[in-house]
Amino acid sequence: MKDEIFAKPIEKKFEFDEAVATVFDDMLGRSVPFYDEVQKLLISYILERQRDGLEILDLGSSTAKFLLDLNAKSSTKMKLRGLDNSLAMVEHAKAKCKAYGVSIDLEFGDMITHDLGISDIIVANYTLQFIRPLERPSLVQNIYNSLSTNGIFIFSEKVIFDDKLLDKQMIDIYYEFKKSNGYSAYEIAQKREALENVLIPFTIKENIQMCKDAGFNTINTIFQWGNFVSFVAFKK
Repeated sequence: MKDEIFAKPIEKKFEFDEAVATVFDDMLGRSVPFYDEVQKLLISYILERQRDGLEILDLGSSTAKFLLDLNAKSSTKMKLRGLDNSLAMVEHAKAKCKAYGVSIDLEFGDMITHDLGISDIIVANYTLQFIRPLERPSLVQNIYNSLSTNGIFIFSEKVIFDDKLLDKQMIDIYYEFKKSNGYSAYEIAQKREALENVLIPFTIKENIQMCKDAGFNTINTIFQWGNFVSFVAFKK
């Protein structure tokens, strides 16, 4: 379905409810620059390490699109899990998996308090930015602790820049991107207001330092478009 949630006056702050879950895949494709290409990049990177029994956890798995696409490309029997704190998202994800006949372990829970188990790779695509800044470092620490030896944390985030002029220029360019994908200036303004104090981005340096503080010894950026960045962090 087409995302038209913000075509009318907002009544509440942004949340991943039933209305958002229904149009979420369209929202991602039209709101996140190069979203599909980045997902393909991350999947290709994971497939370089694929083997039977490789355990992968997707935090903020939403409608399970990433896990389903990964499963479709895989030639081995990996163990795929997803965790999301939106029951509507989990229900939509389970319905999609059932329709495709794919077995993926999808759980409803708060990643802050949920037992993450142990995985070889943990993915969080545009997820940390919705976690309260004070809680974010402890979550990344938990992610580190929940990775096996030589495990990998792959995450994508919307970021801000220390240079205020550059930051404003990137935001303006981003809004033009959204307009080019069919969003009106009104919809963009409405969503910006709904996301205020809900989506709180860090700088690239802050994201890298947060990973270093958790114990990751190597952190690299593997994609950037304006204020959207993908990172890979390695645990030894």
